[in-house]
Amino acid sequence: MTGTLLGRSSPRGLDPWGERMLAPDEVAAMVHLRKLGWGSKRIAGELGCSRNTVKRYLAVGNWVAIRPPRRKRRLDGFEEWLAPRFRQHRGNCDVVRQDLLREHGLTVSLRTVERAAAPLRQALQAEARACLRFETPPGRQLQIDFGTTTASVGGERVRLHLFVATLGYSRRPFVRGFRHERQSAWFDGMEGAFERFAGVPQEVLFDNARALVDYHDAATGEVRFNERLLAFAHHWRFHPRACMPYRAQTKGKDERGVGYVKRNAIAGHDFISWAALEGHLDWWMREIADQRVHGTTGEVPLTRFQREEAQALAPLNGRPPFGQVRELVRRVQADCAVAVDANSYSVPWRLIGESVQVTVCGGQVRVAHAGQEVAVHAETTGRRQRIVDPTHFHGVAGVARPIAAVMPAASTPPQPALLRPLAEYEQAAGGGWS
Repeated sequence: MTGTLLGRSSPRGLDPWGERMLAPDEVAAMVHLRKLGWGSKRIAGELGCSRNTVKRYLAVGNWVAIRPPRRKRRLDGFEEWLAPRFRQHRGNCDVVRQDLLREHGLTVSLRTVERAAAPLRQALQAEARACLRFETPPGRQLQIDFGTTTASVGGERVRLHLFVATLGYSRRPFVRGFRHERQSAWFDGMEGAFERFAGVPQEVLFDNARALVDYHDAATGEVRFNERLLAFAHHWRFHPRACMPYRAQTKGKDERGVGYVKRNAIAGHDFISWAALEGHLDWWMREIADQRVHGTTGEVPLTRFQREEAQALAPLNGRPPFGQVRELVRRVQADCAVAVDANSYSVPWRLIGESVQVTVCGGQVRVAHAGQEVAVHAETTGRRQRIVDPTHFHGVAGVARPIAAVMPAASTPPQPALLRPLAEYEQAAGGGWS
């Protein structure tokens, strides 16, 4: 007979009271003998167990799993406090133990907290593994990430950083290899994706890379993006989004995309040069990744993209790369102008002494103040030129005629105009001019 039938095994086959545990058939025989009029002492002698054991089973009337009485635990009554605190500290039981001492004056061992939090830890792990699939509409989202692998380039094993971008709806990918993961690589990768897709999505989702995110609180969801990333997003007109810390599966499309690129595009290939690697990735995107039948959508990514997503992306409209944009801060001088590259560009005269934001991009100089654009000029290629918009001087005392649009600094001064007609001078002189 085995003690496992009693619901809680004992290494020596004993019940919690140190007595031999009975099997269900023995309990059935006990109940039968009781109905025949046997006493508990006689039944105990017949079955080879104690009289108290017989009494316990007869009181129930059939076989039951005998469990020991539950001892009172140190953290009984703290269940409602423990659960939210355990989640707040992301499963760190030692920090929970410190909070117990500081807030409740309760000194317990780390093992005590771990035993009490065991069910909570199982639930937290299950929640971390769970991932609800969601589908984004066409043109809504682009997911980006970096993956690292090694490859043979030029006869040497090099560390290869793969930038992978995946459109959320069509699953059309973009891949580019880099030698590092610095911020410039993130920006170049995104601009490469925008160029390949001939458009910009509404938002770009990424993880919490230090090159992009300065701070992200997992408990409150507060996120602070890098200032240059915000300028990049403003330039391309998309909304940046960072997935929750420790929840990379919320960016699952691209997490799987990185693995797919490593296994399918890179593994087993050698490249004679970096240019050969880039050419191979271009071929692979065009002939393999774009043409396969995607396992989730059941469609060819390029077909799905051309049918529904291409028209949903915001057009590029000839916007230059972010690296070609210069953003400057200038103070408006007394001549109602700001200096850029040894040239002067006029602004409204009322802004004299104010700081303004100057953006040089695409052959234009744009000046903004307090978030509003106040002047736009064509960028001049010369030096020491003064580019003037006459409307910037309206209302200035003494300005009665238009000012030349472009006035070289070394230009010949105009001849002074006669203040009176010649006839008046002739009359004053007493005769005509000879």
